[in-house]
Amino acid sequence: MIAPDTVLVLTGRLDATADLVITELDRRDVPVFRCDPADFPDRLALSATFDGAGGWTGTLRTPYRSVELDRIVGAYHRRPGRIAVRTGGADGTPAQSPATAGAPGRGPDAGHTAGPDDAGTSGADEWATAEARGGFGGLLRAVPRWLNDPGRMEHAEYKPVQLAAAARAGLATPRTLITTDPAAAREFVAGLPRAVYKPFRGSLPSAGGTRFIYTSPITAAEIDDSVRYTAHQFQEWIDKEHEVRLTVVGNRYFAARLTARSDDARLDWRSDYDAVDYAIAEVPDGVRAAVAAMLADLGLRFAAMDFVVRPDGRWYFLDLNPNGQWGWIEHHTGLPICAAIADTLTGCVG
Repeated sequence: MIAPDTVLVLTGRLDATADLVITELDRRDVPVFRCDPADFPDRLALSATFDGAGGWTGTLRTPYRSVELDRIVGAYHRRPGRIAVRTGGADGTPAQSPATAGAPGRGPDAGHTAGPDDAGTSGADEWATAEARGGFGGLLRAVPRWLNDPGRMEHAEYKPVQLAAAARAGLATPRTLITTDPAAAREFVAGLPRAVYKPFRGSLPSAGGTRFIYTSPITAAEIDDSVRYTAHQFQEWIDKEHEVRLTVVGNRYFAARLTARSDDARLDWRSDYDAVDYAIAEVPDGVRAAVAAMLADLGLRFAAMDFVVRPDGRWYFLDLNPNGQWGWIEHHTGLPICAAIADTLTGCVG
């Protein structure tokens, strides 16, 4: 019996967004194999063969189900955990493979004489983790129709990369400074009518829980020498009529107009979700063409993109998330984003 075509979903155990897609695929009778790479190799195993003539064949297996690699027709990279192999056995003693046991010509310690720095298994853990990522991760990269390809996603997550790609594609972008120089920051901010500070990462783990850092207004007088401790991003403030969250899935565009009703939401709508009104927006032809060029440049088939729209109607690109949330946009607007993702993963469109 030939195994059915299957969609691979890589994510953690708690992911409501992935659940939406899996439910839609189940409604279409499309089999799904859901797993988390962080479970490899204890609760997620593989065996694969390459015969030199075709692609890889083999099996991914959890304690509950399995999938044949050559039956995977699409892969959804949502929020998987990172592989981190622990080579210690269940009783706390080191578990040894032929490589980590130091068999001749195998593994990182072949021919190495043990010394005082060899206590513990951290070196073996690091090596085994790298091997797992190279083997398991490499096999996954051979899967067709990624949404999105993990390597492309990692590259596209960098804000400087995004701004450069947007400008190459012809999108309007705000003037931006990234610096560790307080004097340069003051000079840049002083030269703008209005400026904001934007973190590269919007959340900060702390003892009391996660603290969120939002876009905030900044003046030259407020910039102190603490800027020198890490990279800071300062940006021109663009006066706006409203904002647009544009979700692109393959060749389909889903634009939601976000209109703020509070000062906090006008500055950064993420800081006050309850004060945002939603409506479906039309994407101008020029913006659509530029976005298509930008995503082709970045190698992305999915993106959640943020724009501000000035009172004169001009769209300015702010940033994108190659793995951004979209469920709440579909909830407020009815835009069929989930169905489009299912279409793309199964090869129906895009």
